Amino acid sequence: MYSFMGGGLFCACVGNILLVVSTATDYWMQYRLSGAFAHQGLWRYCVTGKCYMQTESIAYWNATRAFMILSTLSCFAGIIAGILSFAHFSTFQRFNRSFAAGIMFFISTLFVLLAMAIYTGVTVNFLGKRFGDWRFSWSYILGWVALLMTFFAGESRGRYGACSLGPIYALGYKIYAIWT
Repeated sequence: MYSFMGGGLFCACVGNILLVVSTATDYWMQYRLSGAFAHQGLWRYCVTGKCYMQTESIAYWNATRAFMILSTLSCFAGIIAGILSFAHFSTFQRFNRSFAAGIMFFISTLFVLLAMAIYTGVTVNFLGKRFGDWRFSWSYILGWVALLMTFFAGESRGRYGACSLGPIYALGYKIYAIWT
């Protein structure tokens, strides 16, 4: 039991580090602008080695930033709840801290999924057509890896914290069976 809880906590710590690095770095997208290489992140863009702040208040950047920050904070709250689940305080007997940690990790997964979906959709449909030679870069990829890590953290916490996705999978299968 504790090995799964510890594994979930490890996944959450790695996921939280990846979320911070992904949010803070400037390599979400790389492109060629007037023959020079450029790259941009959520906060800055860099052209020929000189970086500038993103001063425009564009909705998709603001939404991506907000969801990434909320994801990082909820993952951190889940880590704190996960650490506290190893302690046995008598004042918290009716509150299942492992369940709370699993829920916080799933909320973090939802927030990072929303952030990545917004950024991907706008980049592919708008910026991808604007810049001919472009690609997603390593900060963006770290965001997707963080999504997987927070999901697995929530699932492994849930196996022994009454938060497993098994009932949700069963419900999804029943809905699928009704529709087909």
